[in-house]
Amino acid sequence: MASTMKTCVFFEEGTHVQFEYVLSKYQEALVAKANAKSSKPESLIKLDKWYQTELPKKIKARGKEPFLTHDEIVQCIKWKLARGQFRPRLKDLVQMNTPRVVMQETKKAFRNIFKRNDIESAVQALSNLKGVGPAMASAVLAAGAPHIAPFMADECLLSLPEMEGIDYTLKEYLRLVEKTKECVERLNSQGGSWTPHDVELAIWTHYVARDIKPELLEDMPGSSAKSSTSPVKTTPAPAAQSPPAAAATNGVTSATNGVHSSSENSNSSIEESSKAESLNSCASECATADKTNTPITTPSSTQETSASSTDTTSNNSQSTESTTSSQQQQQAEEQPPKSTEENSSSPAAAVVTENGAESK
Repeated sequence: MASTMKTCVFFEEGTHVQFEYVLSKYQEALVAKANAKSSKPESLIKLDKWYQTELPKKIKARGKEPFLTHDEIVQCIKWKLARGQFRPRLKDLVQMNTPRVVMQETKKAFRNIFKRNDIESAVQALSNLKGVGPAMASAVLAAGAPHIAPFMADECLLSLPEMEGIDYTLKEYLRLVEKTKECVERLNSQGGSWTPHDVELAIWTHYVARDIKPELLEDMPGSSAKSSTSPVKTTPAPAAQSPPAAAATNGVTSATNGVHSSSENSNSSIEESSKAESLNSCASECATADKTNTPITTPSSTQETSASSTDTTSNNSQSTESTTSSQQQQQAEEQPPKSTEENSSSPAAAVVTENGAESK
């Protein structure tokens, strides 16, 4: 996917790494521009090579008082018109300047910019030449002082913030110079080594590539729209896939079962606790009853507890009766036999019968 970053945003927010990448695509963008603009693209490519590499070397080779010759300034206007808007009248006007005047005014301009760092005065000196305005003057200055002056390209002007249209004035050029200076400071603070002319070339490349050949920007670092600044949110996969209606029904049923189960467990715990307390109480009473032979009164608050207590009491009573009968039988065998009447009316039998009746 090609970069969706606008050139004005790139100008304002682009990083050192992004600018380096875009500047590396300058030659490809130039070829694309030449093919789209002219039936003879080789003309622009040849002029650009001369302007970007040969002319700066010639100006620098002239020492402390650099200048341009008449032929060089005519070549400059040819390059400018081939790369941007073609205005044949400007070329004719520039050719009307004499070689002496060209040398004089270009030397004055470079003196102002090198010794006084005064771009405004340098532009005004070059504007004394016929056919030279702020844009053409910036082309001369960028070739001789790339570390100070950017070229006033249409693409750079259109990339300025709040720019509604192109205005070829000194005021607008100084605005571009200031904006380019801010960009240079930002990029160099990130570890770069940029000049205003380098920044201007990168801005031009980004604008042209985005307009004519956007695939050149595909691999620009952080070129996707906000993809490098925004974190990727992942959605966890569902635990199980089931129809929505069934899932909702199961959820309600499960919740209801959980409530009933909790309630039943709570009630069961209460009943078990009550049973345990009742059994303990009954066991204590039964132990007392065994000693005192008194009837046992069981609690009636819980039916299950009462039934359990009654069964326990009955079993204990039967056990007591059985034990007493065995003892009496043993005593009877040891004693001498008596008459039938005495045995039938003996107090022991009466006690057994009475105790059995009381236990039941």
